[in-house]
Amino acid sequence: MGDRIDPSALVVGHADEVRRRLELCVVAMQRMVDGGWFDGHENTIGMEVELDLIDPLGRPRLINDAVLARLGRADMQHELGQFNVELNLAPRRLQGRVLHDSERDLADVLEACRARIERLGVRLIAIGMLPTLSADELTVERISHNPRYALLSSRMSAARRRPFLVRVIDGCEPVEFKTDSVAPDAATTSLQLHLRVPPGRFAAYYNAAQMIAGAQVAVAANSPYLLARQVWQETRITLLEQLLDTRRRREVRAGAPARVRLGDRWVNGPVELFDDLVRLYRPLFPTLEAEDPYAALGAGYAPALRELRLHNGTVWRWNRPVYDVQAGRPQLRIENRVLPSGPTPVDMVANAAFYYGLVRAIVDSDPTPWKQTPFAAAEQNLHRAARDGLAARLCWQGVDHPADQLTREVLLPAAAAGLDAWGVDAGDRDRYLGVIEARVRCGRTGAVWQTETVRKLEEHGLQRIIALREMTRRYAEYARSGAPVHEWPVP
Repeated sequence: MGDRIDPSALVVGHADEVRRRLELCVVAMQRMVDGGWFDGHENTIGMEVELDLIDPLGRPRLINDAVLARLGRADMQHELGQFNVELNLAPRRLQGRVLHDSERDLADVLEACRARIERLGVRLIAIGMLPTLSADELTVERISHNPRYALLSSRMSAARRRPFLVRVIDGCEPVEFKTDSVAPDAATTSLQLHLRVPPGRFAAYYNAAQMIAGAQVAVAANSPYLLARQVWQETRITLLEQLLDTRRRREVRAGAPARVRLGDRWVNGPVELFDDLVRLYRPLFPTLEAEDPYAALGAGYAPALRELRLHNGTVWRWNRPVYDVQAGRPQLRIENRVLPSGPTPVDMVANAAFYYGLVRAIVDSDPTPWKQTPFAAAEQNLHRAARDGLAARLCWQGVDHPADQLTREVLLPAAAAGLDAWGVDAGDRDRYLGVIEARVRCGRTGAVWQTETVRKLEEHGLQRIIALREMTRRYAEYARSGAPVHEWPVP
């Protein structure tokens, strides 16, 4: 969401013309699929890591402008809150030592950044939700200075026409609040995994990603605190689904889909997802570009389809289809968005190994598992896992299993086979999936470490907010050590 958008570029009041242009973009994409424009495909992956800024005591630091200016890195940019930044790792071929190289690059960048920003009194931390945030830091005044974010907030507020409501009563501690903006979205930071896929295999990989979303969250939960309350193991999921809901009351009653969701069915191809995007959602950033997609195709070059891409960026599917043009060549990707950021580079690459291996194994299965599974089971699994983490029960091929047992006995062996099918180095396969296995066996995700640590600190007499700050300070120190979270000590 980091591209700058000039409010003067919006064509408000031309809804019919904007819709026709978006429909034209979808038709152009279908022509590209039918015409073999995506031939020459390569299996590549990419990673986006959202990070928070804290001071040495674990409190948020709202200085991302100064941090980005000091770093001067083209691969880092603003995120929604003034205490957020985002790192984009360069795409890599999905083969060989890609996992090792990804961990090395991520660790090297974080260490290089640490050395450059220490004099600002700030540290980078990879954590699903910053536990020390207060309501004062989650207001529209604390949104990043990139004008895109203020514009997004105002457009979403105008679409909803009433305050945004967040209410979670089935967590460990209930939380409920109203807000006039989407600024609390800045509390959430994620690890976003990209997988480039050819059109003919897009549906298979997309459905596989949908099917395993719950399992991903169960083994990687890292977001238990919101406004000093212990809520779900992965509170990001329910917070974003409620906070970014722009539907008016009549639209909710009519069953219109929310902007953040897993989906409603298994799909048959990429174009239908973009068609749904145009049919079901009003554009928040309505634009009319000078480029004519048909003229571009006729001239032999891939159209940018910028109107469609902008629109796609304001609908937050947990697995998002992505159309992009790089070096003049079009590509289709799946952007997996369910994972929280952190805790460490090795943890994040282990989560990526689990994802990339498991989707490949499912796609290679015969018969394909999703054909025997109701889609509602995938959605149910996501929310069960977000609430309960490794203690959740997940439905797999019609049978409920404890998440930890399912992971050890079924999913990890499948992920290993999938990584082998990609041609990933066997030693790296064992190293990173071994991190997941050890994490599951000892029952300690990032969320579990956070809540256990806070509980111990409170037992030692610390008040909640002080315990959260101390836990966050320790989290940052242990993360810098490079040890995976299941090895971190608890006081």
